[in-house]
Amino acid sequence: MLAENKIGDLNAEAVLRRLFDAALQAALPDGKFQDILPERPKGRTIVLGAGKASARMARAFEEAWDAPVEGLVITRYGHSVPTRHVTIVEAAHPVPDEAGLKATRDIVELANSAGPDDLVVVLISGGASSLLTMPAHGISLADKQDITRQLLRSGAPIGAMNAVRKALSAVKGGKLALAAAPARLVTYVISDVPGDDPATVGSGPSIVAPNDIEEVRSILRRFRIDIPDHAERALFANGLTDDKSTPSPVHMIATPRASLEAANREAEAMGIAPVILGDAIEGEAREVATAMAGIVRSVVQYNTPFAPPCVLLSGGETTVTLRPEAAGRGGRNSEFLLALYLALKSYGRVAAISCDTDGIDGTEDNAGAWFDFAADQVNAHDPAGHLDRNDAYSFFRKAGRLVITGPTYTNVNDFRAILIR
Repeated sequence: MLAENKIGDLNAEAVLRRLFDAALQAALPDGKFQDILPERPKGRTIVLGAGKASARMARAFEEAWDAPVEGLVITRYGHSVPTRHVTIVEAAHPVPDEAGLKATRDIVELANSAGPDDLVVVLISGGASSLLTMPAHGISLADKQDITRQLLRSGAPIGAMNAVRKALSAVKGGKLALAAAPARLVTYVISDVPGDDPATVGSGPSIVAPNDIEEVRSILRRFRIDIPDHAERALFANGLTDDKSTPSPVHMIATPRASLEAANREAEAMGIAPVILGDAIEGEAREVATAMAGIVRSVVQYNTPFAPPCVLLSGGETTVTLRPEAAGRGGRNSEFLLALYLALKSYGRVAAISCDTDGIDGTEDNAGAWFDFAADQVNAHDPAGHLDRNDAYSFFRKAGRLVITGPTYTNVNDFRAILIR
């Protein structure tokens, strides 16, 4: 372990970025398929999928598969990579668009074309709920876009959002698996949800599960989501009534926990004691920041529950409830970090980073942000005012503390590291 004076001399930005980069590397699909490939089929191998990591997943599968392959996956604009055989289509996220609708129809057509001798490989990662968009009968794309916008502003957690999205969809909740029957099916998942439930990642298009109508009703009421009468009738009629599927293999090839464990190893290699607080932390970004600030104060003042020097690692997905009068910029990671900054501004031994592992925090061009109280001018740029306006992006841009990676071609949700020297 490094002595405390040596820890104090470390470049906080370099340490935090090394931890984040280690987490990202662990979340990539490259090299993850070789030991979990299915048996080659007599017929075709059809690759279908969606998500921010789906293009990179398709390429990794192609590299591992030693037989002919065809297919189509949908990824977010700017997140495609070159592939040899699988077609990559880009579409809008988080609010779906016509490109996603057309590509989803093409995916369903491919699934319907599969026969009993064929193999259907489904690649799902975070973002699939928006990208794989085919509204249930009686629901229009405009309906789905409006409901999605309301959900995004409501502060609803990812599980609640995906429950509603599944109920709105003609392809999620296992309906893609039903379309592919009687073909053999295998699913590969990069998880972006707390708990890593494959039925929740991307709303589970290949995991057959009926809609929980009472849960959906409760979510709509709780988060005050207003849907038109015709959409409500269609939503509640959209159940699974003809389930002829059989359970199929599901492989998790990247998870939030695995990324935190990679960052844990990187911290140890740098001589810093790591502590993983959890990989499934949810809640309002400001409230999570308040709770973590309490842990940091205890560490600094009382050496409990951990003794410095150390780094606190966590993942999951926070949420932001946008204030009606707010007109700022920023995503949940930047908001979390600004709230943490305010809560700990008198603690000069603290540095922190918070980023979305897909490279896009909310709808901005940054993955997140970082700070180091040993180097930053505390109270510069009015942090409280920026937080009140949901304007964390502008605060960290002025401070020169944005983390900009561009598309990372993966997504295991939030990554947070708090370095205490």
